[in-house]
Amino acid sequence: MGIFSRFRDIISSNLNAMLDKAEDPEKMIKLMIREMEDTLVELKASCAATMANRTRLERSLEHARQRSEGWSKKAEMALEKGREDLALEALAEKRRFQGEVDNLELEASELVKLVDQYRSDIDQLEDKLEVARKKRRVLIQRHIHADKRHKAQTNIRQVESSDAFLRFEQFETKIDRMEADADLVNIARKPSLDEAFSNLKKDEELERELAALKDKLAQKA
Repeated sequence: MGIFSRFRDIISSNLNAMLDKAEDPEKMIKLMIREMEDTLVELKASCAATMANRTRLERSLEHARQRSEGWSKKAEMALEKGREDLALEALAEKRRFQGEVDNLELEASELVKLVDQYRSDIDQLEDKLEVARKKRRVLIQRHIHADKRHKAQTNIRQVESSDAFLRFEQFETKIDRMEADADLVNIARKPSLDEAFSNLKKDEELERELAALKDKLAQKA
């Protein structure tokens, strides 16, 4: 495939559509970028060669102009000297070089257009390449994120189904039971020593009140 046909295919291509259809978008865009870079190198090389040809042609054009002007002056000088024969020969040489000037000017004009086209193509391709590089960076970041997320989810599933996680749940259940037992102990616990003596003191007071009440009733009787 020639450089121009490759360039036209690249410029007219829809990157998003191609990536959507690709089985491996990251690999696909990597190949596309490489193709663009290779084509860009060839375009720049061709542009440089065309510019060099234009420079050489312009030198030839300037030389042909000088020769044409030189024979024109010689024709004038020959007429001034009365040598029409030499003037005619000088004019013939002038016509020959003027024809060369006309051809070179036409060729130079075409080379100017070609260089301009090369530069336009290079600008378009560089823009397309920049878009592709940005998409590649985005794809790489998405791939990294997706890979990390996949690993994280895999680890979570492994932990949830592992013996260690089951043992952890069993241990948590055991702690819950121990806490419940501790609450029951607090509810049914025996009174402390201080509480026992305090209760005895209360019992003595009740007994005294009972004895006083009995004495009162006995006195009435």
